[in-house]
Amino acid sequence: MKCGLLGQKLGHSYSPQIHSKLADYDYSLFEKEPDELAAFLQSGEFSGLNVTIPYKKMVIPYLSELSPIAAKLGAVNTIVRREDGNLIGHNTDYFGFRTMVESSGLKVNGKKVLVLGSGGASNTAAAVLEELGSQVIVISRNGENNYQNLQLHKDAAVIVNTTPVGMYPNNGETPIDLSLFPKLEGVLDVIFNPAHTRLLLDAQARGCVAVNGLLMLVAQAKESAEWFTGRSIENDCIQRIYKELSLQTQNIVLIGMPGCGKSTIGKALAQETGRCYVDADDEIDRYAGRSIPEIFASDGEEGFRKIETTVLEALGKRSGLILSTGGGCVTRLENYPLLHQNGKIIWITRNLDILPTDGRPLSQTKNLSQMYKIRRPLYERFADLTIPNETTVSETVRRIIEELEL
Repeated sequence: MKCGLLGQKLGHSYSPQIHSKLADYDYSLFEKEPDELAAFLQSGEFSGLNVTIPYKKMVIPYLSELSPIAAKLGAVNTIVRREDGNLIGHNTDYFGFRTMVESSGLKVNGKKVLVLGSGGASNTAAAVLEELGSQVIVISRNGENNYQNLQLHKDAAVIVNTTPVGMYPNNGETPIDLSLFPKLEGVLDVIFNPAHTRLLLDAQARGCVAVNGLLMLVAQAKESAEWFTGRSIENDCIQRIYKELSLQTQNIVLIGMPGCGKSTIGKALAQETGRCYVDADDEIDRYAGRSIPEIFASDGEEGFRKIETTVLEALGKRSGLILSTGGGCVTRLENYPLLHQNGKIIWITRNLDILPTDGRPLSQTKNLSQMYKIRRPLYERFADLTIPNETTVSETVRRIIEELEL
């Protein structure tokens, strides 16, 4: 059995990993341009397909039949080839999104919910929310309810993003300003890469529930696999696969004072977990074509910090890394979303009296106690977890693995 994902750009899809945990069939990525769609669907080189942007509606004319839910929503994300060669379309996003809502803990019954976007994913989200008793308002570019009159809906309790705004590689973009919604309780974003879009980071900063689309992706894949194989799969696997994939794709970002052991711990942690290790200072050297002391000498600290942010922006978009950062990266608050969007940030602490200063421009020219006094609240603000490095490297690594459940 040959299955796969059909879309236009699929470079960072998690679907092959998910389906490998669900059933025993080949699962490939089929990147096709719109003018290739008809020939591919008629080729017969697949048994089952998942369908993503921009083809969820475009595939419908090539299908012999739609399941009731796909017909209702006017969108297909799962195709199965029957023995006679005919194609049947289904929509498992409905089950996936409902699973996402119910797992979030948000109570949407009787609440005003804004759904951003008017495509196939929007239709799915609106149908689920209406069934759950929500007052659904769809926000589109040109409709009655649009991005220019959002003030009409400042009483919204929940916002659902079904647009691609903020999705990799356009990390950092956001479709709306959440400060417009004083009664906001939560945000659901169907994007799963990055794990924390700018919209979700803004929601977290306001103390709201913030959930990405990875659980939805896993849940819809589970139902798709049932269609592909004709066999039932227990729902218990959804949370298990979601947790495994979240851990696999999450960056582990180490912050802390210069000389606290970030690089040594990062390398040991990478060796223990089989992950890729990256040192941000090494990447800065490569990017600038100069050593960090040379950058400080010619551009000063401000010039160095600008280069550092550029490098962290690129590194933060990646996934599954062990990333050690420079001690002063926390002095620019714009670095926080760059590091947190795909990462868990760990503050490595160590006694100031034993911190080395060789090769560290600021450590050599500034009093470490004064530097720490300034940086400590910034480390606290950035960190998801604090781990002391006071005994051995192996003990510190063990604690990180234990805390993160790696």
